[in-house]
Amino acid sequence: MNTYSRVFFLLCFLYAYGFPSAAQEKQPFEGIDQTWQNGADRRDSSIFKNMKYFIPTILVDINYNYSFNNPIDHTVVGSTSLARHNEVQLNALHFGGEFYHDHIRAKFTTQFGTRSTVIPRNDYSPYIGQYDLANVYRYICEAYAGYHIDKWNGINIDAGLFLSYIGLNSFYQAENWEYQASYTSDNTPWFFNGVRIQIHPNKNWKIEPWIINGWQTYGKFNSMPGLGGSITYMSTNSNVKVITNNYYGTDAAGLPDRIRVHSDNSVLLRYFNKPEKKRGVTRMAFSMTGDIGYEKGGGVNGFNDKDPANPAQYFLSGMVYNRMWFGPRFAWTVGGGIMKNPGRYLVLYPTGQASPLPNPNNPTQLAGAFPFSANPGDQFQAWDCSTNIDFMPSQSMTYRLEFVHRDASVPYFAGHGGVTSQTGMTTTPLDPAWRPDLVRSENKIILAMLVRF
Repeated sequence: MNTYSRVFFLLCFLYAYGFPSAAQEKQPFEGIDQTWQNGADRRDSSIFKNMKYFIPTILVDINYNYSFNNPIDHTVVGSTSLARHNEVQLNALHFGGEFYHDHIRAKFTTQFGTRSTVIPRNDYSPYIGQYDLANVYRYICEAYAGYHIDKWNGINIDAGLFLSYIGLNSFYQAENWEYQASYTSDNTPWFFNGVRIQIHPNKNWKIEPWIINGWQTYGKFNSMPGLGGSITYMSTNSNVKVITNNYYGTDAAGLPDRIRVHSDNSVLLRYFNKPEKKRGVTRMAFSMTGDIGYEKGGGVNGFNDKDPANPAQYFLSGMVYNRMWFGPRFAWTVGGGIMKNPGRYLVLYPTGQASPLPNPNNPTQLAGAFPFSANPGDQFQAWDCSTNIDFMPSQSMTYRLEFVHRDASVPYFAGHGGVTSQTGMTTTPLDPAWRPDLVRSENKIILAMLVRF
């Protein structure tokens, strides 16, 4: 019996045994406060909550970022939330909503702004076969349909394009404690394309299996689908959240013997909560995330680095953040993280002339003018730290001022000379002596305005 047959029989079982009376219907994580959590919606309700069948969603994310490297081409390297230096940019405009009627559910959210380029460029699966998947999906953030079963605290069976929370952070910046995500989040998936089942056996637990095309891929690199899942626990008193995400797949083009294994684990704790206080600190919480994974086969050897012909290729990372709220309108966050990724298989490649493209003649190599190498055995280690202050005049708006320092073991970030050309313009013919100006560290200031209805 193949994977798809197993899923079919599981769906039949859930359909046959998952229908108690309507009076028994319950909600996922019913009565648990998630508004304080890193990676969760901080609103307690939507202004559209009284609409019967459709609840709209509108998100606007605008940022200004200044790098003290001051690249002449205004290009940001190594980020999925920032694209341009020293410019006001529309990072994201999302609108859509959720439908629900007679157990049938659907959701769609569009994706416009710089993220519609920054996110799809990290997926090489559209190079396989015909039809330009990167442009087909570019302006869709999530879109899925499914069926809700009134069993326990709810079972959802969905298919389509949905968001991943590997790395803890939400895709939507309005839900995160920090704007520039640490490496653990920024170098792990933001989306999946496939099928998921969300099972809530009670109000404290969610069990979520996945059968997907691959690791942040619109398409599939090899014949095997990606397999994985998520398990989430939230305490009844709303102070603790534990989540583990795990993945297994073959995500190297033309190398079906190369497997990828990844485990992502987070703990969130609200250790102080006095919302009734008139002054001073009203809430304090921290989040801690650790990831471990590897690739093995097809010329790489997981954590084993004893064979020079098959070097180690793995991913280790972690991040910690602490947040303090001062009444309902102000919050201060501080934190950071580290990453080690021999083989660089999850590193976000630099953009511009330093941006590698797949070599059609050899999927294990990269081609381009001056590509950032990502060969087996190439080393990469990095760390970052940040702090920010949020002003939240309402639950629908956040103003954020953030300082970020990032550091890498090899030249990686855009220096003053930029990564495009000697003038910073894409229309300038390259001087034969010019090379992308990559440096090992950067400091930046970010201003963001986040609106959500």
